[in-house]
Amino acid sequence: MSSLSNTPYEALEVGQKATYSKTVEERDIQLFAAMSGDHNPVHLDAEFAATTLFRERIAHGMFSGALISAAVACELPGPGTIYLGQTMRFALPVKLGDTLTVRLEILEKLPKFRVRIATQVFNQRDEMVVDGEAEILAPRKAQTVEIKAVPTVSIG
Repeated sequence: MSSLSNTPYEALEVGQKATYSKTVEERDIQLFAAMSGDHNPVHLDAEFAATTLFRERIAHGMFSGALISAAVACELPGPGTIYLGQTMRFALPVKLGDTLTVRLEILEKLPKFRVRIATQVFNQRDEMVVDGEAEILAPRKAQTVEIKAVPTVSIG
């Protein structure tokens, strides 16, 4: 079993950075649609998507948001972090097969363990697809947690 460690508030530094990457696969789109209830055909129907300005299927915008959440929860600050807010501007569409990299940077340490973090998502061509900022409540103490196995999920 693997584990994750966090960076507590006291150890966070303005300018500190972290990344998190994932390639968008068909299974991700299907699971996100099933989980969220967002069945917009631009995400699921190639024929329909071909008639849109995108000319092909695209990932749900909030899929990128979910990756930002994963980066904050698993990379910086990590386990024990509590989300307080998130802004996002969608700059470019995300397509199936894109490899997305979330880039986090600590912008400001605020009172009461709050932290502002720049949250940007780039594709494999280093084009920014999402630009945003999060406010979080950072963990108060350092800890390492065991990662529980995720159950197998099937779509059908």
